[in-house]
Amino acid sequence: MQARQQHKQEKHPMTETTDVVVVGAGVAGLITARELTRKGLNVVVLEARDRIGGRTWTDHRLGHDLEIGGTWLHWTQPHVWAEVTRYGLDVTRGPRSEETFWLAGDEVRHGALEDFMELIDPGMTRLLEDTMKWIPRPDQPLKVREIAEVDQFNLQEMLDELDLSVDERNANEAAWVGHFNGPLDKCAYTNALRWTAAAAGSWHLMHEASAIFRLANGTRSLVDAIAQDSGADIRLGSPVSSIVHNADCAEITYGAGETIRAAKVVITVPMNTLHQLNVFPALPEGKIRPSIEKTGSRGVKAWIRVRGPIKPFFAYSTQHHPLSVVRTEYISETEAVLVAFGADSTRLDVNDIDAVRGALKVWRDDLEVLETTGHDWMADEYSQETWLIQQPRQLTQYLEAQQQNTGALHFASADYANVWPCFIDGAIESGFNAAREIHAAITASAQLTPAT
Repeated sequence: MQARQQHKQEKHPMTETTDVVVVGAGVAGLITARELTRKGLNVVVLEARDRIGGRTWTDHRLGHDLEIGGTWLHWTQPHVWAEVTRYGLDVTRGPRSEETFWLAGDEVRHGALEDFMELIDPGMTRLLEDTMKWIPRPDQPLKVREIAEVDQFNLQEMLDELDLSVDERNANEAAWVGHFNGPLDKCAYTNALRWTAAAAGSWHLMHEASAIFRLANGTRSLVDAIAQDSGADIRLGSPVSSIVHNADCAEITYGAGETIRAAKVVITVPMNTLHQLNVFPALPEGKIRPSIEKTGSRGVKAWIRVRGPIKPFFAYSTQHHPLSVVRTEYISETEAVLVAFGADSTRLDVNDIDAVRGALKVWRDDLEVLETTGHDWMADEYSQETWLIQQPRQLTQYLEAQQQNTGALHFASADYANVWPCFIDGAIESGFNAAREIHAAITASAQLTPAT
């Protein structure tokens, strides 16, 4: 230990200083860095991975640039659409479904996508009819104090109250698994209200906004544009090992023992990993407790290449199957690439081609699976979650505390956003908020400091 400390001192004789350190080079961190450097501040971004983007990750696999993480966006998402406009990015969509498969009990039904949408419409409408009562303004999700009355319920309980037929229940459950990526008895009902409120109370618009349109050149095009525009010092392969802070500054230890001191630190790690950061003094209970409890989302996203030609299709099973939702995302005369979601990552290894073949046979046995791929976000040490879906009571018990600063420490993440939490839009919103607050605090501090 003594020799290691001596080596550290010889290699790093002085602690580096900067204005702001951002922990994490996901979208929230990159937006924060860009906005602060534009204000003339020096920003260092410390990213544990060997790439930027965090849970937004375009990777070339199966012959295509695939979205391994975050994907969809929409013009009803104000923050991300402003970035699309800022950088002149092209938006596209997957092929329109020509046939749809779903289950009624164990029986496979086959029809048009419109047939499936008509099937789920009564349940969706009844489930969400009080959306604007509970969340009249999605930018203020806690505005109605009585929302705690419904935040205690999980989505499964609310669906069960509707007393739907077997095929309606299966269809509605599968649709929500596609949205929430987790077991519905772990997902708070208020998640459904928040998403629908952000789409002006329309479940049809919510469905479109959350699952249809994507960037033509991948989310990589947005992530790279923000990073290049930031002017920040982005350091990859630099995991943070400790943060020691007080009201005025913080010292961060990272990488191989390097240290850096900053007036402000922005922590952007996902909610599920926050409690594992070594922070001294410790973070408040309102930040640590939800991290220990974990999110309700704990599912899987798989990419599957099959032999063509096939018609573009959607398929829905139930939340109890390894894959609950499958759809065609790329198609040609010789092959198609499908994207699929399931509620529980432990039920399916996306790299096990035989397991994926078996999962697809729930609907059809005519698909020849050639390759599969994906990423186990639940096992990823730097995420341990897919996208945020809160468990019951987490919205009303923790969101306010999660958004608050702690001395020199600020927090930005799609997990803490108001309007579109868990989306790229939410990450951008959160980054803007953190940057604005930090710039205001540093400016106020500079005005109070006497000239020397």
